[in-house]
Amino acid sequence: MSVPTYPNGTVRALLATEHVSEATRAALQSRLDAPAAYEPQLLAPETFALLEAVAGRLFPQPDRPDNPIALAPAVDQRLAEGRADGWRYDALPPDREAVRMGLGGINEIAQELFQADFMALSAEQQDAALQALADGNPPGTTWQTLDAGRFFEELLAELTENYYAHPLAQEEIGYVGMADLPAWTKIGLNEREERELKLSS
Repeated sequence: MSVPTYPNGTVRALLATEHVSEATRAALQSRLDAPAAYEPQLLAPETFALLEAVAGRLFPQPDRPDNPIALAPAVDQRLAEGRADGWRYDALPPDREAVRMGLGGINEIAQELFQADFMALSAEQQDAALQALADGNPPGTTWQTLDAGRFFEELLAELTENYYAHPLAQEEIGYVGMADLPAWTKIGLNEREERELKLSS
């Protein structure tokens, strides 16, 4: 049995309509048009490459082998600009320090478990290292002072936000909430606005 999907291009087509505000259109179009090459603004190149590798395991994109949604650049940009949520867990240091420490700690986990840096591991070994982090009590001296569970929670949350803020990911799940200028009038069970996506099988 085939799984219902949304036709490619439907969310992107909405960006050209009057249903989307100029500010929203500009933000989403910039994500679509982001260049493949990115020079990190804050993180050292090797630290940024590690962040990319971690993001690639937490959000594998086998359907986009040649052009995955890049998740690490938004993290680096946010840190470079000093942006934050306005709060943080008191168990964690400030964001820049936490990210640098945590990524270094991921390499420590890899070394402790497999005697190699994270980026030198197989995909299965990388997953095992990240599972150790997610479990909250990984090996390595970093985690004696940095709360592993909180760090993993924050990293995963930010990467998730970055992924689903991208139009291609929104298209995957049929999200059209950005097309809200006309307001929503069909709010009953199984009712759809004309601009909402139609499933195809």
